[in-house]
Amino acid sequence: MVWDQISQTESRESLTLTAMADENPTDCLQVERLTSRMVRSEEDAYREFYHAYAHRLFRYLLVVTHGHEETAKEALQQTLLRVVRNIRRFDSEEAFWSWLTVLARSAATDQARRGRSYLNLLQGFYEQWTASGTHPEPEPSDRLNDHVDSSLASLSEEDRHLIHLKYLARTPVREIAEKLNTTEKAIESRLVRVRQRLKSAILERLQHETTA
Repeated sequence: MVWDQISQTESRESLTLTAMADENPTDCLQVERLTSRMVRSEEDAYREFYHAYAHRLFRYLLVVTHGHEETAKEALQQTLLRVVRNIRRFDSEEAFWSWLTVLARSAATDQARRGRSYLNLLQGFYEQWTASGTHPEPEPSDRLNDHVDSSLASLSEEDRHLIHLKYLARTPVREIAEKLNTTEKAIESRLVRVRQRLKSAILERLQHETTA
């Protein structure tokens, strides 16, 4: 993948440091020529595109994500992948930038949706707890988030990675098994155990709160 090679020389963290730089990278850019070369899958064209547009797209995504840098970074990576998949020739900078912002906003929306899906999963843990009648008062969402963050931190790095793949990245179990060089059955078993550990950690914190 072209972005894998380009990213070796461009750190994602550097986007944060230069996100608000005063630059206008497209003044001298011949968009028609650039996008035509990108359509032909020329690596140098993608490198030129990255240096000209990555920081600009990141600034745009910071606005879309209300200043959430990590979400903006993830959305930027997805935007770049969508550029590769859908690139076509453009005759003007205005049309090209408009197209890029559509891709970026869509990527940011998908990133937010992934986060909500994961929160919904964890909300189910809480609802199961409250259904017992032991903790009848509604739990504020920010407090639940605190419990979630603390409980996730108590998991091993491997378990957190598995949770990320399954519930944030929505990676199919088959692909997770391939990534981790194991079987689908083994992944399903691990997921059961990790969910139980996470659930227990969250409920333990809720119970401690009610008795404190």
